[in-house]
Amino acid sequence: MKIYGSEVIESSSCPDSEADSQQPGLHKLLHSLRVRVHDSIFVVDKALLTQNCEYFRALFQSGMRECQQEEIHLRCLGALGFVVMLQVLDGEHPMLSSDQIVEAIECAAFLQVQALTKHLINIVNSENCLLMYHTAATYGVWELSHSSALFIRDMYSDLQEDVHTLPSELVEYIESLIPSTYMAVCSHSPSTELLQDFQRTVCYLDEENKEWKVLTHLPISTSTTMAGVAVLNNKLYIIGGVHDVSKKVIDTGFCYNPAGNTWSTIPSPQQLRYNFTLIGHEGCLYAIGGEYNKKAMSSVERYRVSNGSWSFASHLPCPAASLASAKAMSRIFICLWKGKGATDIHEYVPEKDQWLLVTTLIRHQSYGLCMVAHKDNLYVMRNGPCDDFLLCVMDCYNLSSCQWTAMPGQYGNSKGSLFTAVVRGDSVFTLNRMVTTEYTIEDYKWKTKREMEGFGKIGSMYTFLMRLPNASVPSMGMSAALTQDQNLGDLVDSRRLSMQCFEKL
Repeated sequence: MKIYGSEVIESSSCPDSEADSQQPGLHKLLHSLRVRVHDSIFVVDKALLTQNCEYFRALFQSGMRECQQEEIHLRCLGALGFVVMLQVLDGEHPMLSSDQIVEAIECAAFLQVQALTKHLINIVNSENCLLMYHTAATYGVWELSHSSALFIRDMYSDLQEDVHTLPSELVEYIESLIPSTYMAVCSHSPSTELLQDFQRTVCYLDEENKEWKVLTHLPISTSTTMAGVAVLNNKLYIIGGVHDVSKKVIDTGFCYNPAGNTWSTIPSPQQLRYNFTLIGHEGCLYAIGGEYNKKAMSSVERYRVSNGSWSFASHLPCPAASLASAKAMSRIFICLWKGKGATDIHEYVPEKDQWLLVTTLIRHQSYGLCMVAHKDNLYVMRNGPCDDFLLCVMDCYNLSSCQWTAMPGQYGNSKGSLFTAVVRGDSVFTLNRMVTTEYTIEDYKWKTKREMEGFGKIGSMYTFLMRLPNASVPSMGMSAALTQDQNLGDLVDSRRLSMQCFEKL
């Protein structure tokens, strides 16, 4: 028999007895529930189950006899999945084996635990995506099945042979989705109607022809110089930026929707800023740090797309500008330079509005210039010990083992600068003026997979991924119209599309 929980109730105990009333922790026991899953018993806080599991919430509110029982027997679940659920509800981020994945999906479906479904989505990778997709479709966990299908679509060429072992309906759904496209935009100042700069473009990589093409032109009043650039819900956001060397800040934000090939405006943060980090996460944009009047700031603001308003969040531990950042398993991480060869990695936890110190990298010349994530790994790119500033070295931090590993070799120069790296599936895309390089990520080495045309423009570059409907890719000469519509539909309604596909199964 396995017991989960800090308190254990023996089968012969009686909480109403006078002796038990003197025991420490009795109050907690009175609000606990024994849950039997096959031969395992778990002692769980009732409030935890009520808050997070639709099944238990409905049970406890039903008035049926079961809601008064001290022990509930779940006959159709596996203990592995229930353990994973409790770990997730306790704030852990476990990586899972195949058996754990199957039972966790079963648990998420039966008990209706959104937090567990969200965790499963966050850990989809090339090793488990097919299992996640097929199992989630079988149990009707539509959000997870759709997210897994999108991941598979992005790696379709690598997974194609295995994909076709799936039922035909599942294969057809994957093939109906739009893959992610590697995108780039250079640093540009605002233009004017009379002196339009037709080089002010957002471009995409045509991987079939191995060349860069224009997707859309920037609105004339948009600046990408020292701006915050991020993608959220498949829409491109450009916030802040400066007019010129005077560093006068643009006081309007811009949003590009590829579904309609349209631009719209949004409010700027309450504190005008430039040279800051912009991150899109779960329906919100986060403007982190930056500068104003040539002074670094520690303030952070959050923009909720649902209500179109900015509000202040917890400040950074110290003022900082141009921070390297990454999202690993849908968790937000940043690099803070401490000096003397040390870089702190902090995580922002939106649910608690807290910055937490995760680890410190101590290396000679360890200033973090760029950070990307793959699975549960953070890769920090930094200056290498050489005279060529385009070359860099990497260190890998594993979030599960909490260990650093120095990556062998140096990267950059003719193979593309890693200071603008973007991860898609098991690949990393990098670029410079001469070449665009795709690397394959292996355990502790990145191997060159292919090289394509360079992004032949000067200045700082922002790179990101978006899903582009074929109809939204305009001709080279098409200019983008600026609209005031700030509520255009999302590119993909995952639940609707998934249900259309899987209702046949």
